[in-house]
Amino acid sequence: MVFLVVFSFITSALAAYVVIRLARRHARQYAHDMPQRFHLGHVPRIGGLGIFVGLVLAWAYAGTPQAASLNVDWRANSTFLWLMAMCMAPAVFAGIAEDMTQRLRARLRLGLTALSAILLCWLLNLGVRRIGFAPLDDWLQAAPLAAAIFAMVAIAGLPHAFNLIDGYNGLAGMVAILISLALVHVALQVGDRQLAAMLVCLVGATGGFLLWNYPYGKIFAGDGGAYVWGLVIAVACVLLVQRHPTVSPWFPMLLLIYPVSETLFSVYRKLARGQSPSMADALHLHQLIFRRIVRVVFEDDEASDLLARNNRTSPYLWIFSLLTVVPAVMFWSNTAVLVAFCALFVVTYVGAYLMIIRFKVPRWLGK
Repeated sequence: MVFLVVFSFITSALAAYVVIRLARRHARQYAHDMPQRFHLGHVPRIGGLGIFVGLVLAWAYAGTPQAASLNVDWRANSTFLWLMAMCMAPAVFAGIAEDMTQRLRARLRLGLTALSAILLCWLLNLGVRRIGFAPLDDWLQAAPLAAAIFAMVAIAGLPHAFNLIDGYNGLAGMVAILISLALVHVALQVGDRQLAAMLVCLVGATGGFLLWNYPYGKIFAGDGGAYVWGLVIAVACVLLVQRHPTVSPWFPMLLLIYPVSETLFSVYRKLARGQSPSMADALHLHQLIFRRIVRVVFEDDEASDLLARNNRTSPYLWIFSLLTVVPAVMFWSNTAVLVAFCALFVVTYVGAYLMIIRFKVPRWLGK
C-alpha cells in the first residue's frame, strides 16, 4: 500500500500546485473582515479540489487489475470506490463552489452534504447497528431504517465538524491524517485491506496538500477539503464497526471526539447567545489558543508575525487530538475504557476552554 500513499501524495501535490498558480484572482475575493481570517495576503481556498483529485486518481488505480499486489479484491474495490467518489461529489463540489464564491447558503451546503450521506447509506448499505448498549443495539438490529438514519446523520455532520476545526495551517489536515492512520491500523488488525486501502489514499492526498499548506499557508483546504475528510472518515468509521463485531462502536467516537465536541459546543455557545448555529464566529478553541497562548515576539513585521503565530497554533491541537487517538488505538475493542476516555476528554475540553477564555493560562503553556 506504500505505492498508493506515494501516488496520491504526488497527484494531490501537483493538483494543489496548479490551483495555487491558477487561482490567484479567486483568492482576492475573500474579504479581510471575515471572522475566520487569521492570515495576511491572498491565499486560494480551494485546496479541497487538489485533495479530491489526488484521492480519486489513487482510488482509480486501486481499482485496477495492476493493483492486485495490494492483496485486495480489485473488482469489488473498483465498484466500491467509484460509488464512494460519485456519492461524495454533491457535497464536495458544493464546498468548492462556496470556497470560490462565498455565496452558497449554509442550508444549501448542509442539504447537499445530507444528499451525499443519503446516497452513501443507500448505495453502500450503511447503518449504525451497534452503540455498545444492549437494549439500543437490539432495537437498531430490528429497525434497519433507524440504523440508516443514524449513519446518515453521522456522515452528513462530520464534514461540517472538520470545517469548524479547519482554522490554521495544517490543523485539520494533520488531524485527518492522525485519525485515518488509526483507522488503517485497526482495519489491518481485523483484516480489512479494502478499507485500509481507501484510507491510505486519503492520507497520501492530504499529505500532498499539506506540502503547500504547512507551514507557509500557500493554499487552504476550504469547505471542499473539509467535506472530503469528513465524508471519507465517516464512511470508514461506519463500515469498520458494521463489518467487524470485535471493533467497539466507541472506537470511532473517541477518535472523532475533538471535532465532534468542537461542533456541539459551538452550537450550544451560539444558541446560548441567541445566535444562529450557522453564523461564523471567532470563539473556537483553536482561535482562543491563537490569541491567548501563542506568543511571538521575534518578527519585525505584521505579516511574518501573523504567519508565525498561525503555524505555532496547530501543534497544540495536534497534541490535543493525539490524547484521543492514542488511547483509541490501544483500546479499540474495549467499550468501557473508550467510554471513560470520551468522558474524560469532554471534561478536559470544557475545562481548557473556560481556563483560556478566563485568561487563567499557565505561563509555561505559552512559552
